[in-house]
Amino acid sequence: MGLRKLTYEWIRSPVALALLLLCAVSPARAQGPAPESAPTLFPGGALVSYNSAFTTRGSPLDAEGAIPATARPTFSHQGTVNFTWGFHTNFDLTVLVPVVTNHFQIAGLNAGTVGGTGLGDAVVFVKYRFYRRDSERGTTQASVSFGPKLPTGSTSLTDRIGNVLPDSLQPGSGSTDLFLAANWTYTGLFNYKRLVADEDFHWLWRGKGTHETRLGSDGESRFWLSYRPYESSQVGREWFIGPEVIWAHLENDRLTGITQRGSGGDVLLAGLTTFVGVRPGTHVWLGMDWDVAHTHGAAFMPVRRDISIGITQQFRMHL
Repeated sequence: MGLRKLTYEWIRSPVALALLLLCAVSPARAQGPAPESAPTLFPGGALVSYNSAFTTRGSPLDAEGAIPATARPTFSHQGTVNFTWGFHTNFDLTVLVPVVTNHFQIAGLNAGTVGGTGLGDAVVFVKYRFYRRDSERGTTQASVSFGPKLPTGSTSLTDRIGNVLPDSLQPGSGSTDLFLAANWTYTGLFNYKRLVADEDFHWLWRGKGTHETRLGSDGESRFWLSYRPYESSQVGREWFIGPEVIWAHLENDRLTGITQRGSGGDVLLAGLTTFVGVRPGTHVWLGMDWDVAHTHGAAFMPVRRDISIGITQQFRMHL
């Protein structure tokens, strides 16, 4: 298979995203390593990508001079390395390894910032494409993904006087969690081949972590409507751009078996994502989302802004 065909096949396929960049955030916010989330790589194909995600959250209402036990970072950065391998027809294996920086801004008399940087929880999952239908309009595809998030991340960050920070502010969670996802891609929307509807839904079921803490399980639905205004004749260069809508749900945390009511909630985000193939095998993306509406709760910290920048290199892996 030549490079042209290799590139064409990869462009029609992504990996289930992105994970998560987990314990610091959900596995798939903003753009992943490819413009479509349901397809799998061709057998023997592989990619390595790097995603840099910047997330800003609102402060909890009761955080005057204190760090709530359920606090999320007011600012976080997650740099995630993604390796994906198409090991069989309709099957991908993905490994995500994040490095996480979390900061929490304290208000009031003890104003300041606590946090730090550490290795995050790694994620390993398999994607299975169970449906594909080609037509003159385009291609419809659907897939499911599942796998564990492993407790590989650091849980030892401390505040300014040496107290260990809550699990929700640590790069790692100390828990083994289950990642589940369903993806659907519909090319040729309204019989227009350059218009693509893409839906990613994923859920992270969390187990008990360190310090008798069970962080709230969370789910996210992302719908992206993309238009391709440019595609080279060799399919080596192309450009996708379009709006997206994200609904994210976070369940309440549990500390020593007690539910922390008001620590969970819902957020509706809207934004724009663009994906560019700059040359055969090399692709970059930029996604930006802003808070549209969210649940109000004393301990809930909704995402206010999320920016994701990434680059992907695809190749053939010989065994």
